Amino acid sequence: MMSSPLRIVFMGTPLFALPSLQALIDGPDTVVGAVCRTDSCQGRGRKVCPPPVKTLAEQAGIPVLQPGTIRSDDFLETVRAFQPDLMVVIAYGKILPGRLLRLPRLGTINVHGSLLPKYRGAAPIQRALISGETETGVTVMQMDEGIDTGDILLPARLPVSMDDTAGSLSAKLAQLGGEVLLEAIARLKEGCLPAVKQDETQASFAPMLGKEEGHLDWSRPASELHCLIRGLDPWPSAYGFIDGRRFRFFQPQVVPGEVREKPGTLCQADKNGVLVATGHDYLLIKEIQPEGKKRMCVQACICGMQLPLGEQFC
Repeated sequence: MMSSPLRIVFMGTPLFALPSLQALIDGPDTVVGAVCRTDSCQGRGRKVCPPPVKTLAEQAGIPVLQPGTIRSDDFLETVRAFQPDLMVVIAYGKILPGRLLRLPRLGTINVHGSLLPKYRGAAPIQRALISGETETGVTVMQMDEGIDTGDILLPARLPVSMDDTAGSLSAKLAQLGGEVLLEAIARLKEGCLPAVKQDETQASFAPMLGKEEGHLDWSRPASELHCLIRGLDPWPSAYGFIDGRRFRFFQPQVVPGEVREKPGTLCQADKNGVLVATGHDYLLIKEIQPEGKKRMCVQACICGMQLPLGEQFC
């Protein structure tokens, strides 16, 4: 059993990693260094912005590293100089080499946004929604050199709401991840955190999303499109075209009913939303983003433009 505070190096980049970093900052151990990706250009103005983890770490007075490569001897020696007992990795964005993972005396642990071994990979939260899962969660695992293949240390479950989007679910899981991470580290220090091998027969992969996945096939059932739209919100978002103009769709709702129109037909557009025929049932879309405009409720959209009822989204 360990009584002294651990020296922890934190590796992460996006918003999803912030609750865990904040939990470590507020917790009993010491974050001696933070590693994140390099600053990037964002928005239409291509303004150079620091990663969220960098901003929080600097506010807390934690030294920040932004290496161009994590595979060099120089970087390895820089991390070694921190004398870490443990390394915590959350959504860093690169595969870590084995010699780096093994450098801390307690190894390296990760908080992954799924119940492993399901949804290994870059987009576990989005893929869980797209697949229609009613439950997901986070898994603290011991990292190895595979893609989310390490031993499971501590899972935590979370129900998925019918209104959840990738954005809202990510925020919930990020918060849960911070809580479970502290519990896992406390158990690790007490010597009561057994590692469990992943069941490879239950494994599935969650590859990175592509923009083309958002182009809706209206011949699919409304229930599937409902899951897809939510899983692609806020990025890359689901869309369709009328008269060559693209519309992005948000806040879907399945409306049961016998469909007589061709899939994709715009059947209704009023303050309640846009009603579109699908391969099975109808889909009511409550928010829409016409090409070149901001995301808005359908009522605001129809006040500014005519939506051609009876035409088909393609």
